[in-house]
Amino acid sequence: MHQTLLPQIGPVLEALSIVGIFVFAASGALAAARLRQTLVTFAFFALVTGVGGGTVRDLLIGAPVFWVHDAVPAIVCMSAALLVWFTPRRLWSDHALDWLDAVGLAAFAVYGAAKAMSFGIPPLVAAMMGVVTGCVGGIMRDLLAHEPSILLRPELYVTAAALASGLFVVLRWWGLDVPVAGVIAALLGFLLRAVAIWRGLGLPTYEMRD
Repeated sequence: MHQTLLPQIGPVLEALSIVGIFVFAASGALAAARLRQTLVTFAFFALVTGVGGGTVRDLLIGAPVFWVHDAVPAIVCMSAALLVWFTPRRLWSDHALDWLDAVGLAAFAVYGAAKAMSFGIPPLVAAMMGVVTGCVGGIMRDLLAHEPSILLRPELYVTAAALASGLFVVLRWWGLDVPVAGVIAALLGFLLRAVAIWRGLGLPTYEMRD
């Protein structure tokens, strides 16, 4: 791949990563809150949801697993768990988990694609790594909470992650600076997910034909 396409992970993308970790961790803690679990379960759900996608990404692209070598992501996850634990349940709307998930999805998808590109992963696969980063943590959370996996629902979820990560790769291909490409891609990915939540949009499902 052409050298100019390899983005350096700068402060804007690092900020997107921290935002993604925090809101995904908070969504994990909210899932534990819905189940009326203990603080230990809150912390575990928060950690798995916050770092799950990035862990799978790093293992796939041959990178050191990010949160094993840096304590900040784990601290962010624990902080999110404590915030949810000590916040009265009435202050969280019924759709809080969906909106937190939407923010984390877009932020993680862009960061995951950028990190994959920085390790020399081809553009198409880098975009797929963005989808993995954005979606796997939420899938793990749903499995732990015995909720129907987002993959088994027709709503626009993986599609929003694919838009964010794919658009970032395309914008970089066109020569946009990393911070600009990252912000544009994350915002549009979030907007697609937000509209899907607001309007109940989903993909058509397969119908059996005789």
